[in-house]
Amino acid sequence: MADNHIPISKLPYCKPVKCWLVERYGISQADAVWQKTVDQYNAYLPDLPDYGGKKNGHARAIYGGLLIFSLYPSLPDHPPVSELQEFVSNLFMGPFVKLGKIFDLNRPSNMRLINKIFKRSGDGDRRDIKKYPAGFINVDEPYDNEKHIARYHFTQCPNAEFAKKHNLLHVLPLMCNSDYFGIEKIHGTLIRCGTCGNSNMCDYCVVGNKNPLAQEYELATDENGFLVSRRKR
Repeated sequence: MADNHIPISKLPYCKPVKCWLVERYGISQADAVWQKTVDQYNAYLPDLPDYGGKKNGHARAIYGGLLIFSLYPSLPDHPPVSELQEFVSNLFMGPFVKLGKIFDLNRPSNMRLINKIFKRSGDGDRRDIKKYPAGFINVDEPYDNEKHIARYHFTQCPNAEFAKKHNLLHVLPLMCNSDYFGIEKIHGTLIRCGTCGNSNMCDYCVVGNKNPLAQEYELATDENGFLVSRRKR
């Protein structure tokens, strides 16, 4: 086991998850569910590959995902996965709500900026993968200056690999679907045909929500619970 995995207590999501558990189950039962979640999280750590821990640029996505994979099976009432989607989307993408008050992907300058952010993140992924082969494999794609479209894709996702290995693919959409929520809050549209959980890659095509390309697609939920973009007929 790599000795640099992030302990659950160091994740920024613990407090909101505990509050959600109290609201749902009451204090006494919430404590028991949280302890079960912690125990499951810790049980997963010894078998995880070395992701680089907090040095990985996507550490929150990887270990936040592990928290959700540990939480969902620990819930005593076994709710449908979809029942947790709003909570998980807000948990991971909450900052986008505030960002959307000043950031608008319908502005060409903001689209160019988000593309720079995507590229910088991708460059980090490409550096990380040389040291941590189990991490995200990020493939950069050129920015469309004329139509204001930012694109990139992953051909490997640690969350998807973990879900496949541990028979938790039904939980993976909670993480993947959150991306749509985040982009929507900054007045954008994510056009995605698949993820590493239901396709051979996770594609990101991002435009402003007033971009003509956004109007050509609609969202649907596939048979495995993943949101997918489908061209309108």
